Amino acid sequence: MIKEKNMKTTLHKADSRGKAEHGWLNSHHTFSFASYHNPERMRFGLLRVLNDDIVQPGEGFGTHPHDNMEIISIPLKGALAHKDSTGNEHVINTGDVQIMSAGSGLYHSEYNASKKDEVNFLQIWIFPKERDIEPRYDQKTYNADESKNKFQLVVSPEKDNDSLWINQDAYFSLVNLEKGKDVSYNINKKGNSVYLFLLEGSITAAGEKLGRRDGLGIEDTDKVTISANENSELLLIEVPMN
Repeated sequence: MIKEKNMKTTLHKADSRGKAEHGWLNSHHTFSFASYHNPERMRFGLLRVLNDDIVQPGEGFGTHPHDNMEIISIPLKGALAHKDSTGNEHVINTGDVQIMSAGSGLYHSEYNASKKDEVNFLQIWIFPKERDIEPRYDQKTYNADESKNKFQLVVSPEKDNDSLWINQDAYFSLVNLEKGKDVSYNINKKGNSVYLFLLEGSITAAGEKLGRRDGLGIEDTDKVTISANENSELLLIEVPMN
């Protein structure tokens, strides 16, 4: 895809991410988080955190508080055990997507559900549209066949479709692209931009070539076309910029 004249892009290569190694946790931060601080990598619009976490068997994040943040977890390999102060206690497996509206405040923990295998998952934070709402939790299993060479909507502000509801004008979509295939994404809400995070493979979008775990922010466009240089798995996040 050739970059449009007025399109603005921001490329985040995988090896430029912040890193945290704690023995039980190996984490890569696309944006500033915890001890990793980069004033040029604070957020992309209302997308505040995109962490790529690997947690050792039986280990995890102990009970801690959150408020006024939309938190999405996507297991890429393995399973997470979730427990929170509103009474939810669930296991989130590969193929599932979890969302938690922290709202007026809650406590939660996330542990590797396995005693023998690692879990690799994405932890994503989005600033909310409305503050201090009642805390809320939901999760859903998605069939990967539904994302073959087409976008599969998994998170959206719409309450009448198959996606998880989010308290923000943001949309999350997954796509599994076969080598040589193209797919186009139309912006849902005027003024929104998109952030591409390549889970596996190699793609070209907006004149940029992305490899595994590279990220690309694309602004000032109403359509994005993605070409697969090899079999690829992609997460696309459409998000308001302010």
